[in-house]
Amino acid sequence: MDVETTRTASTPAGATEPRPAGPVIRAEGLASGYGGRAIWQGADFSVAPGEFLTVLGPNGAGKSTLLRMILGLLPPAAGALEVFGARPRRGNPAIGYVPQRRTLDPDLGVGAYDLVALGTDGHRYGPRLSPRAARERRDAVHQALEAVNATGYANRPVGRLSGGEQQRLLLAQALVARPRLLLLDEPLASLDLRNQIAVAQLVASLRSRYGLTVVLVTHDINPLLKVTDRVMYVARGAVSVGPPSEVITSENLSRLYQTEVDVLTDRRGRVFVVGLEEEATHPHPQGVAADEGD
Repeated sequence: MDVETTRTASTPAGATEPRPAGPVIRAEGLASGYGGRAIWQGADFSVAPGEFLTVLGPNGAGKSTLLRMILGLLPPAAGALEVFGARPRRGNPAIGYVPQRRTLDPDLGVGAYDLVALGTDGHRYGPRLSPRAARERRDAVHQALEAVNATGYANRPVGRLSGGEQQRLLLAQALVARPRLLLLDEPLASLDLRNQIAVAQLVASLRSRYGLTVVLVTHDINPLLKVTDRVMYVARGAVSVGPPSEVITSENLSRLYQTEVDVLTDRRGRVFVVGLEEEATHPHPQGVAADEGD
């Protein structure tokens, strides 16, 4: 398996906190699977502080399982995985997570502010917050809303917002506790091209502003080509990690898919993979989300 060596990301402008020493994520011989069935295996890679890694691959390849392992929700099938130098654990406050977005009921009356506030105490049961804690919570929510440019609709019902607006709120919810690592699962799915580009640029801006490390799962690299440092391409049980120009090539993807694949680039710099069956084609048509098992 051809796994590229890690390239250390440059320091993002505007980082507010010093970065931890060593990689944020480190994997050696990592494999994922369910019920004794391997999905992919033999992955050796690390993610540097402040780096932007985009995870690509067809439906069912096992992209989202990587996020579940980082979150401590799924143990590795084999190999070793460390997050911030330790074994992954559930509920790590240093990790912000944006799951795959589902269409919200237009009649859902939950306010945008309250949705973001769940990122501060949605896991907590018990008596009300003290006045000081409530004030700190309110300030944190306002800062998160401002960071994603969502203050203009903070008091509107979430169900009546557009897909792009809802995605901004989910980003704010993930950011409100000031994590160091941000995981995003298909944040561009079901968005039109304009909103895909806007969300990609917003994530890149937040990464720079807060010194975040970003791992983002998607089907289409094109909205992210200008902001990602490296890609991880997962296909047919194999993994390849490196700069997009080295991973998304005819030769490399033909090796991963074990069939002849052509990578084409248009005059605008967008890349397209052709030569695969429809269900494995990359990028997928607009609006096609990952399978539940992905």
